[in-house]
Amino acid sequence: MRKVVVTGLGLVTPLGIGVRRTWQRLIEGHCGIVGIKERGERFAVLPSQVAGVVPQGSKDDDAWDAKKLLRPGDERKMARFAQYAMVASEEALKDADWMPKHEEDLEATGVYIGSGIGSLDDVYETTVSYEKGGYKKVSPLFVPRLLINLAAGHVSMRFGFKGPNHAATTACTTGAHSIGDAARLIQFGDADVMIAGGAESCIHPLAIAGFARARSLATAWNDKPQESSRPFDRDRAGFVIGEGAGVVVLEELEHAKKRGAKIYAQVAGYGLSSDAYHMTAPREDGQGPLLAMKHALRHAGIKPNVVDYINAHATSTLLGDAAENRAIKDLLLGEEGKQRAEDINISSTKGAIGHLLGAAGSVEAIFTILGLHHNILPPTLNLHNPGNPGEDSDEDFNCNYVAHAAQQKRINVALSNSFGFGGTNASLCFSKM
Repeated sequence: MRKVVVTGLGLVTPLGIGVRRTWQRLIEGHCGIVGIKERGERFAVLPSQVAGVVPQGSKDDDAWDAKKLLRPGDERKMARFAQYAMVASEEALKDADWMPKHEEDLEATGVYIGSGIGSLDDVYETTVSYEKGGYKKVSPLFVPRLLINLAAGHVSMRFGFKGPNHAATTACTTGAHSIGDAARLIQFGDADVMIAGGAESCIHPLAIAGFARARSLATAWNDKPQESSRPFDRDRAGFVIGEGAGVVVLEELEHAKKRGAKIYAQVAGYGLSSDAYHMTAPREDGQGPLLAMKHALRHAGIKPNVVDYINAHATSTLLGDAAENRAIKDLLLGEEGKQRAEDINISSTKGAIGHLLGAAGSVEAIFTILGLHHNILPPTLNLHNPGNPGEDSDEDFNCNYVAHAAQQKRINVALSNSFGFGGTNASLCFSKM
């Protein structure tokens, strides 16, 4: 198989616009989760009134300014999730210094960007308009703005990329699937370069109402938004919805070396599995996540004892965090693993940004890549008492969860996990070159 490396990164997150701003604030322990009650009555009556929102403001302050960040006409043509994908893709391509003009290079470059939900705003607003005014109230751009694959489509059209043009929509595993699948397209020779990731923007009362009715969201911290996402903590009580985009430039190793590209990491392995269990709840024994991680290491040819860090999916839910914690310990402890649980380094960056749904896997993959590149373990915020709710002590939660503050650590191999409704699981393995 051809080897695949990461040569460019792009981010739009609740911590800011751009990789530099987001990473700096993440490792400094900042939180991008805010209260959303003031957005209007429809938000104020919801049981969960917190979200990881991309900050609005001046581009000079690394905040979202559509007029400055996008080209004229983009706001009209693109749904917000596609706008985020475009901005993240532009940053990643500039970072990779890959702006090809020759036909051969354009044909060898593809795009694989997905979304979990896409533009719920367009669905809702158009439905209301149609019910009130009928056919003529439906915009001719309704369907193009709605379609999830249009994020990848717009990026390919903007830069003239004629390679594979694809989009995954696998709930909260979308971003990880997009990167893993794109890497395989390079491995099998369908492209030399892929722009890959996920994007999401659904801070909408209907989405929040739906997740709240499914009892998935945090509702006990509305007056303290920055304390609401609490991965692995005993007081965790649901995830915090978020928005943003994460995009990477993946490249065949020899292609990258030939043009002198900067290399962040190698995509060493990619594992997939299914819980085959429940629509929204994980298996308590963590078998699905365990299988995904095992497959990722098998593809990488790496033993569990050399894994230095795992960026956990851990969304701050009661069952999900416990199941993943069990799966990680089952994987990394034992004959081919580590001898002590304290030597297992795990963190969940959702304490800082919330759960970005279809963008979560790609954004967190970028955090994993940056951690490996800079030898820094990103922190898990709001982690005061690891364990399960209602238990005074829990010996199962005895790993290093990088609570509160980032830690310096030599990282040679790292995993990034993503799991989604429907029981779909993916794990990406990154390594230093």
